[in-house]
Amino acid sequence: MTPAPGLAHAEHPTAGRFPAAAGRTLQQIATLTRAQAQFGAATGVFTPGTRRVAFGLNTSSGAFIYAPTAIYIATSPNTPAKGPFLAPADPMIVAPQYRSRQNSGPGGIQAIYAARVPIPHPGTYTVLALTRAGNVFVGSPGQIAVAASSPIPDVGQRPPAIATDTAASVGGNTALLTTRIPPEDMHAVSFKDVLGKRPIALLFSTPQLCVSKVCGPVTDIAVALQHQYGGRVAFIHQEVYVDNQPSQGLRPQLKAFHLQTEPWLFVVNRQGVIIARLEGAFGLTEMGNALQAALR
Repeated sequence: MTPAPGLAHAEHPTAGRFPAAAGRTLQQIATLTRAQAQFGAATGVFTPGTRRVAFGLNTSSGAFIYAPTAIYIATSPNTPAKGPFLAPADPMIVAPQYRSRQNSGPGGIQAIYAARVPIPHPGTYTVLALTRAGNVFVGSPGQIAVAASSPIPDVGQRPPAIATDTAASVGGNTALLTTRIPPEDMHAVSFKDVLGKRPIALLFSTPQLCVSKVCGPVTDIAVALQHQYGGRVAFIHQEVYVDNQPSQGLRPQLKAFHLQTEPWLFVVNRQGVIIARLEGAFGLTEMGNALQAALR
């Protein structure tokens, strides 16, 4: 797959190419734009703190946009904004040998934007992505809802010691282990048996039944990085639905983590502490950085 035009530049935005908020409102910053695009949120669980805001950008016709991007945030369009917070594009393209049938079609997403944004308190916030297309800015407005707390295990916490599915636990029925075509090899050990003993990458995803449509690409990313890190990190993939039947509801492993969406990636260090939590879409760089951190 040939990288989309602009992707290389989108990976390396620089602060000097975006206007400082300087007390301006989001509405005032938006007046600097010459076109508008669609903001597609890839994360939906937020609590106060510095949080990962991941998103895609699309034209009105649905085509993905890749160019240097930063985001601004405010409690409303007419209150002073904070920013710019750089949102480098993280490539999601893997080599052909790691690509599944659920991730083989043309026109799919090639990268996801993500910024680390300070969120002071619960409430609803307005965000504005500013994308530099040549000498003009494209604006993409969106909203995020911030809860006071979340039961989902977070960075710095210990995850529940769940038993994940293995080939032995399903009697060798690969169809119950994974919906990926071809099947991946991330079911050698149960999460509870390696927790606190070695670094772990625990991925909740369902490539064939995914509501978010990004389970196929992120599972392929895990497969590609397993080839690089598999000797040092335990890679575990857990499907989402009981017997891979959405009508039967979520598997108990997701309920133990209080998850209601997919995909989610938890990277745990050898001490059994979460060092990265990635909701929704993520790319090779962000997952690779998380694996490196787990090995320290």
